[in-house]
Amino acid sequence: MSGHSKWASIKHKKGAVDAKRGKVFTKIIRELTAAAKMGGGDPDTNPRLRTAIQTAKAANMPAENIERGIKKGTGELEGVTFEEVSYEGYGPQGVAVLVKCLTDNKNRSAAEIRSIFNKTDGSMAGAGSVAWLFEKKGFIVVAKDKATEEQLMEVAVGAGAEDLGADGSAFEIMTPPHDFEAVREAMEKANIPMLSAEVTMIPKTEVSVTANSARNVIKLIETLEDHDDVQNVYSNCDIPEEVMKEVS
Repeated sequence: MSGHSKWASIKHKKGAVDAKRGKVFTKIIRELTAAAKMGGGDPDTNPRLRTAIQTAKAANMPAENIERGIKKGTGELEGVTFEEVSYEGYGPQGVAVLVKCLTDNKNRSAAEIRSIFNKTDGSMAGAGSVAWLFEKKGFIVVAKDKATEEQLMEVAVGAGAEDLGADGSAFEIMTPPHDFEAVREAMEKANIPMLSAEVTMIPKTEVSVTANSARNVIKLIETLEDHDDVQNVYSNCDIPEEVMKEVS
């Protein structure tokens, strides 16, 4: 889990910069629209929409923007139809990269994502090439000064979490996807603040790379994440500590 939390910490810092450029709002609105289209506009019966709304609120998105994004998905307002698509490829030293997009033009997105891979020492690969290296999991991070390991064992594991570990100044909780909502709700009821809570793709194994390659992988992932169609990027790169200090 440590590799995932390392990258999560990079994304956390980068998110503050993206917010200033409006990148975060653009991506969240697309997710709100897609979630509402797939599962309806009621967050009580649509876990994906509920998660998207919580993400929007955490990013301080105005309520009217949230409502507008949902209504575009339910058809109450006109809007662009977004389609979910994944792209797979490799970065330096054979690092696996999985890209999740919401796009209104798959051909354009594929060409532009391929171009990003090529320009950053990576290469696109066929469907299924790297997806099998990842598994879908609920992932929750809690600062160590906000809860004890015993508390988390009782609350999170009691609600269905399958793994609890520590990395640096935080505890990391892993859940099966179908138990994520129950665990997060249990954490909220216990008034345990979470640094992050998401259903994500966790690498089954990590690839150790040199410091220079790690920098190039970070450049590849950041360039992909800057693309408007890209919602999430996952990698199995094990980032060396000295590189983490540079980007933190």
